[in-house]
Amino acid sequence: MKASLVPVYFRSGRDDEFNEQVYRLKGLLSEEAELLEPEALGSTLPEADAVIFPQLVGDAFKQIKDIKKINIPILALTSEFGTVAMWDWEIVSFLKSEGLKVFAPYNIGLTKTICRSLGIKRELKNTKFAVFQDNPGEGMQASIFKRFWWWEDRCTRLIKEKFGITIVKRSFKALGEDAKQIPDQEAEEVWEKRKLNTEGVSHRAILSAVKMYLAVKREIDKDDAIRGAGMNCLNESFYSDTTPCLAWNMLFEERGLIWGCEADTLSLATKYIIQKSLNAPIMMSNIYPFLMGMAALKHEKIDKFPQIPEPENHLLVAHCGYLGVVPQSFSTEWTLKPKVLAIVDDNATAIDARLPLGSLTLAKLHPMLNKIMVVKGNLESYAQYPDSDCRNGAVIKIRDGHRLMHSFYSHHYLLITGHRSTEIGVMARVFDLEIEEF
Repeated sequence: MKASLVPVYFRSGRDDEFNEQVYRLKGLLSEEAELLEPEALGSTLPEADAVIFPQLVGDAFKQIKDIKKINIPILALTSEFGTVAMWDWEIVSFLKSEGLKVFAPYNIGLTKTICRSLGIKRELKNTKFAVFQDNPGEGMQASIFKRFWWWEDRCTRLIKEKFGITIVKRSFKALGEDAKQIPDQEAEEVWEKRKLNTEGVSHRAILSAVKMYLAVKREIDKDDAIRGAGMNCLNESFYSDTTPCLAWNMLFEERGLIWGCEADTLSLATKYIIQKSLNAPIMMSNIYPFLMGMAALKHEKIDKFPQIPEPENHLLVAHCGYLGVVPQSFSTEWTLKPKVLAIVDDNATAIDARLPLGSLTLAKLHPMLNKIMVVKGNLESYAQYPDSDCRNGAVIKIRDGHRLMHSFYSHHYLLITGHRSTEIGVMARVFDLEIEEF
């Protein structure tokens, strides 16, 4: 959804410079925003996501009372490049000192991020996440799963209150049965059209994975407002003979559906607003700080972390045997393989994929949804442990592991390629989130 922006001009009038800048901005932001008809400052403004000042002049100081009546964000886009002009820093500082929410982006990328964030913020009020689960926490490994916040009614209410997102609960048991009833021939036809790279996966396992994709697709097609989905695929794995990894990959690639592993709605909400606002490659996984020692190693069934300098400032990142569910379009390598975890059906599958080496950002919404953590890191290498629950995990270096250990919100974090703290920072301001940056 494009942001709806209303250009505003001062009492000194709407001149050629103003009109030319509005015309430029319409072209520069054609994919991210819709510019409404310009309005005079002080007049009744139409409903919009934000106000744009394509031109700032000295009248800003004199008309501050009119500006303070604006109750939506303000964007200062006064240069021909779709950014703030350096000559306007004094006015922007003045407006901020008066308590106004002013965005003054200094590159076009940030401008577009702000616009996408504004559009998504409005869209979320009519967005649903479908989660397939029946009795979360009561199934496999209950001692672990019973403690998770995302299954609490309060968490669901907070997501609705903060973002407007409605969590729609569907039966995983029914979904699993529906998937099994899909004829093999129907799954065969889908697979023949979009065969993906596999290794060691039986034909039956492939068909089961495709059937799960078809079953999920049919469910979400019932409601156009469903734009994200999750499944209690580990804790209630007995309801299905497969896992949804392939389904999440295919549904993201064909329609941009955002997924949340283990029906983690908090991670799903984090992933949704970041991916849609930044248009950046993103996935979720488990983090295992080297500082955790055996508490992390035992869970992954490995005997030691990789031998590297500064182990205290490193994380091993893995989920369901590999890095996690990484869409093909984000990957440098991608293969569908047989399942690794004992908790799922022997017929299940998992994705073995890699994000590119180099700069990376970890992020997660706080459980109370009042702030977001952002951690700069570097994906240095991949570590393989045969016959373990970490056949191919990522090794990430961070700046201060000890400090971070006191601050983590969850074992689930989102990995975004590149250093994105600046972009996430402006996105956070749009969503009224405090940013906790490491």
